[in-house]
Amino acid sequence: MSTPYESTGRREQKSRTREALVAATRALLADGLTPQVEEAAAQAGISRTTAYRYFPNQRALLVAAHPQIQVQTLLPDDGSTDVPARLAATMRAFTDVTVDWEPQLRTSLRLSLEAPADQPVLRQGRAIGWISDALAPLRDTHPELDIERLAMAIRSATGIESLIWLTDIAGLSREEAVALMHWSAQAMLRAAIAGPMPARKPPRGRRPRPTSSRNEPKLRE
Repeated sequence: MSTPYESTGRREQKSRTREALVAATRALLADGLTPQVEEAAAQAGISRTTAYRYFPNQRALLVAAHPQIQVQTLLPDDGSTDVPARLAATMRAFTDVTVDWEPQLRTSLRLSLEAPADQPVLRQGRAIGWISDALAPLRDTHPELDIERLAMAIRSATGIESLIWLTDIAGLSREEAVALMHWSAQAMLRAAIAGPMPARKPPRGRRPRPTSSRNEPKLRE
């Protein structure tokens, strides 16, 4: 097994070089570009040969530019048990992340949709955990509620997928899209508390992704 280039000698310098390439990639993405390795290298003032030692192809480069947010909660440290307030705070932080990192998230979404079967999943679904954390007091006040299912429902109406649909297809401004995502989250919370949620069904095998031809017209949802 070969040793990764970054794991041998001058690790601190190599770490700085890698960070410079990732920062350059993110800057180019923010400008609406999808850079190749050599374009990121030029932006960072690093030789193409050196850049390819860190990122052998465009996909590896773009995956590295994906935002890494490791926090377990988006809640402030106020200890509130008011669920609507907790959900509002989480949604504000989540939508801030979505808008601030929009170019990178758009790219990671595209990469996830285009990834071949042998590629690791890029998008890890952290938002469902953040939303579940905001809803946690409902476990005591409304034990009959399926918290994870409610979190999934709220997540389905927010995040980069919803931002893309609301802005690119529905034609809303980003401010309008964010406000609608916040409203949707609270509406789903109220609906879940007021009445039963749709029942879970036994999971079925995942449907295969349909194949398409480049000559076929693209459908708008």
